[in-house]
Amino acid sequence: MTERRFKPEHMKKLDNPERRKLLPPHKLLELLEIQDNDILIDLGAGTGYFTIPAASLTRNKVYALDVEPQMLQYLGKRVEEQKLDNVELIEGAIEHIPLTGQIADHVIASFVLHEVEPLEKGLQEMSRVLKPGGKVLCIEWEKKQTVQGPPLHHRIQSNELAKAFDENGLLVEKLTYPSDQHYLIVARKTK
Repeated sequence: MTERRFKPEHMKKLDNPERRKLLPPHKLLELLEIQDNDILIDLGAGTGYFTIPAASLTRNKVYALDVEPQMLQYLGKRVEEQKLDNVELIEGAIEHIPLTGQIADHVIASFVLHEVEPLEKGLQEMSRVLKPGGKVLCIEWEKKQTVQGPPLHHRIQSNELAKAFDENGLLVEKLTYPSDQHYLIVARKTK
């Protein structure tokens, strides 16, 4: 595990009322225009902040990928409690997503790309698993000092990430700032 990775002992931070108010998962998922038969991949799924609401929007598969077994174990319990039969837990890194190419209609990458080393490889993998025309929802920390979040040297400036998306076949359709600390990118695979 690299020093960039989120530590499972802090998982309570991932799902709290303040965060839900600022970044409501159901509302943000609307940006993907999820259809009833779409397949989704939640990269760095963590506690299921997006996995669980996404599973209610499609009858098809939602792959919850995380590099940390403890996170997947916790998410597995939540999935079981909610009797969701369309969520599949996958242990793996974003730099080497263990799924076939062009499998997903949508990819979610929430507060996780700053952990990817090298970023280019992670973006290539996102593009590889997306179907042509598929969409990405990405939320990240802006590269500025804040009380919460990863160290400044791990963060990616919003315009830099948007440029990297474009360079990897992911056309940025939307770049917004839900707060002064965060930014949100919606991108579409062009080929």
